[in-house]
Amino acid sequence: SWSGYGDELLWGALWLYRATGDDTYLTKAQEAWDEFNLGEDPMEFSWDDKKVGSYALGMMLDPDNTKYEDSLKAFLKYLQEDAPYTPGGLVYLNEWGSNRHAANVAFIALWAAKYGDPADADTNRQWAEGQINYMLGDIGHSFVIGFGVDPPSHPHHRSSSCPIPPDSCLKDRWGYTQPGPNPHTLYGALVGGPAKDGSYTDVRSDFQHNEVACDYNAAFAGALSAMVENN
Repeated sequence: SWSGYGDELLWGALWLYRATGDDTYLTKAQEAWDEFNLGEDPMEFSWDDKKVGSYALGMMLDPDNTKYEDSLKAFLKYLQEDAPYTPGGLVYLNEWGSNRHAANVAFIALWAAKYGDPADADTNRQWAEGQINYMLGDIGHSFVIGFGVDPPSHPHHRSSSCPIPPDSCLKDRWGYTQPGPNPHTLYGALVGGPAKDGSYTDVRSDFQHNEVACDYNAAFAGALSAMVENN
């Protein structure tokens, strides 16, 4: 973990409590919270920073411990009122894979809408759905390969950019340099997303904004599932 391991200790303890029901793990979660000041300054929900995910999980598993819900509500308030946004309305938490970070916190907001304070449910749900709909095409084009209007066709993804055998993907770096769309459609993959000014170009070499990854789709799929459930 780039940002430290305290959040992983909290995250792991809460999941172990859910798996075992052993209160020892709630104690370990509290110890990690106190030692690493984990209620302070979350900026995202990602493989590197799991504090916000721990707030959501802790809120469900340990409802009498109000620190989890209080911290989650404060983070969602920050997202909705004070966080930076692109001109088109995507919450902008990190330049590398901006869609991924927005999808992750949209999933958390939908979780809060289901399990958190009912007074905030509509606000959290509407905000989250706005983020996901941005990625699905509300901005005028889709960021999901094979879906919607003008979806990406040149993602930074090795397998889908290689030609059909027996042609070689290695010769002259064909898969990386050829100008046409990827020969294979990677249906459903979410690409990285726009820059802070909202600009986006469907170029294979722009891995910062046009690559795909498992963690880009993980919470995005969860958010889509929540939207289907809500509707």
